[in-house]
Amino acid sequence: MAFKKKSKVSAEFSMSSLTDIIFLLLIFFMLTSSLIIPNALNLKLPGKASSSPPSKSQPAIIKIERNGTYFYNGEKISLSGIESRVRTLKKGNKKTSIVVSANSDAAYEKVVAVLDLAYRIGVNAILAD
Repeated sequence: MAFKKKSKVSAEFSMSSLTDIIFLLLIFFMLTSSLIIPNALNLKLPGKASSSPPSKSQPAIIKIERNGTYFYNGEKISLSGIESRVRTLKKGNKKTSIVVSANSDAAYEKVVAVLDLAYRIGVNAILAD
């Protein structure tokens, strides 16, 4: 009488293919993360720095209201008007500053637009609450 052998299912698997995939993913993420350039604002944080003393002139105050309207020293103005005024302010004094005061409910895009404008022109922007 011949007995049938039961075929056992082997629970083993090869780890070499798994490690190959992990190393390929590691290399891929290392290469792609070094190529990504963050698109962020260049903020100057308060702290100890060796710089020249601030200018004696008063900085221009730009207010942003809840509905997104801009005010330049109390006068209602558009974003392009702010740009032209800040450019003329920059021509008069190389170390000019502007103060950006935004309402807490104002859209972030409006605030970032003014800060980006100041960065492009080369003016120090101070964000006040």
